[in-house]
Amino acid sequence: MPDVSGADDAVTRDRDTDAEVRAEHARSVYALAAAMLRWGLWLAVPTSLITVAIATLVAGGPGLAGAGFGVVLGFGSALVTLVMMRLAARRPVNALPGFALGGYGVKMAMLLLVMLLLDDVDTVSGPALAFGMLVAVVAWAAGEVVAFLRTRTPTIVVPTTRSAPSSHSME
Repeated sequence: MPDVSGADDAVTRDRDTDAEVRAEHARSVYALAAAMLRWGLWLAVPTSLITVAIATLVAGGPGLAGAGFGVVLGFGSALVTLVMMRLAARRPVNALPGFALGGYGVKMAMLLLVMLLLDDVDTVSGPALAFGMLVAVVAWAAGEVVAFLRTRTPTIVVPTTRSAPSSHSME
């Protein structure tokens, strides 16, 4: 009977390495999502409040309502991104495009629904709605960029190997 214990050990090592890579990827995504939330709030809250104040001064009550709805939509869009990141963190890497497209679809459906519902509402300023949403989305995007640059998130997770280097490695 052939000895398969060596083969079993190799399979176990491969599974352990795969689990390590998945766990490290998840830690990386969670850290990035937390940093994106911090930086997004830090940049989006003050800029959004200034936008709402200016819209209120320029357009009165409809400006307040429009900019307020726009800011809420912008924040909602950012939160959809963060939720999708957290959901995708423990999934296989090949599931990430589905989460990205799913999040995008949710955002677009949400925006379409709100825009259709607020189309003929006289108490909501359309330009204030657009500027409120634009300011919130751009501030969150800037926060996401700063978070990515500051967290030093690895974009490629290379598993650690416990065995000797392969013959394909460059020395």
